[in-house]
Amino acid sequence: MNIVGKNIKQIRESKSWTQEVLVAKCQIKQWEITRSTLAKIESNVRRVTDIEVKRFAQIFDVSIDELFSED
Repeated sequence: MNIVGKNIKQIRESKSWTQEVLVAKCQIKQWEITRSTLAKIESNVRRVTDIEVKRFAQIFDVSIDELFSED
């Protein structure tokens, strides 16, 4: 359902962040996202909007292209 879900999970884990830590970092940036929503994104159950992709890239400090990478 989404291409970026697995990459979000990989990047999050590479930073040794739990889902709760990532959610907290999102909320600090004024983005209200729940751990449940994040879990659905990472497991490809929920679609990711273009705005959300941009926000994830900013929070992870990576390029949007990296979120769409299919390595």
